[in-house]
Amino acid sequence: MEFNIEKYHLKSSSLFDFLSADQTRFVKSKSIRKEYMKGDFLFREKSYSRGVYIVRKGKVKIFQTNTEGKQTIVYIYKKGDFFGYRPLLANEPHPVAAVAMDNVVISFVPQEVFLNVLDKSSILARKLLVNLTKEFSVWIDKMTIFSQYGVKKRVALSLLILNRVYQKDDNDKTVSISINRDDFAGFVGTAKETLVRMLRIFKDEKIIVSKGTKIMILKPKVLINMIDEL
Repeated sequence: MEFNIEKYHLKSSSLFDFLSADQTRFVKSKSIRKEYMKGDFLFREKSYSRGVYIVRKGKVKIFQTNTEGKQTIVYIYKKGDFFGYRPLLANEPHPVAAVAMDNVVISFVPQEVFLNVLDKSSILARKLLVNLTKEFSVWIDKMTIFSQYGVKKRVALSLLILNRVYQKDDNDKTVSISINRDDFAGFVGTAKETLVRMLRIFKDEKIIVSKGTKIMILKPKVLINMIDEL
């Protein structure tokens, strides 16, 4: 069976892909431009959603923090992605926090604007439902592997996922993954020291090359074969 990264990381989608031309103009006219510096919180765990976030520049990590203060990164959003609507629809607090991984520009769609469009569009409601279902399937597939398998396979899958996150477009073959080791360890769900040791093994085996926080995959098929063994 051919490996499909979208089983573990949902293909990016834009909110505007779900809207008509008139709705797009309305939402854009009511959106608020917000800028965040690296490390700034967009929102915190257990806070209530005030609207929807559309990433215009940079990357945003979504994570949970355990009682020891350790972060587990659930997802990384990049340019064009949107998020924040699930707790808004459920009228529940955010189960996660969101922090800028670099300098980030956001188009913020206020709650009343988003709900106004949603109330008038059965198409948007249906597409959001489909999107939520796909995201849930991806989350289950990813968590199944991350909870049942060793760090080597988790790092391999994480590298493939991050390669997609940092890919500029489908034709981009020279992807440079730029992520600090603390965030990478939080994404894998392991200690930083364990991650560094595994990356050194992959580097020695010439599966990847790295310099500072940057990583480039040289042999994606080797990583895929590790996942296909699952």
